Amino acid sequence: MTRGRAIDLALSALADPARRRTIELLSRAPRRAGDLAAALGLPAPAMSRHLKALKEGGLVEEAFADFDSRVRIYSLKSGALDGLKQWLASTEDMWTEQLGAFRAHVKARRK
Repeated sequence: MTRGRAIDLALSALADPARRRTIELLSRAPRRAGDLAAALGLPAPAMSRHLKALKEGGLVEEAFADFDSRVRIYSLKSGALDGLKQWLASTEDMWTEQLGAFRAHVKARRK
């Protein structure tokens, strides 16, 4: 998958408030889907759809619990936001440069 495609998928997954809240919850500790649904006040099918989108966005991963292979434990995928952070930093640099050039242009026109 290209870097651009991965960023698109991550941003799409993060566009939903429930998914961002899920990321916040998982940043504290891995959790079962049922625990996430309860914490967010969502029905199980809705939570399942959100987790699917987060997995497709490359942000979370699932593992099966040792005590019961039917139970899935969700956690943040290590390094999942690295590409997004790099893209945001380069975008911020670009805007800083563009705004600086605009400011210089405006100052030059005032003279």
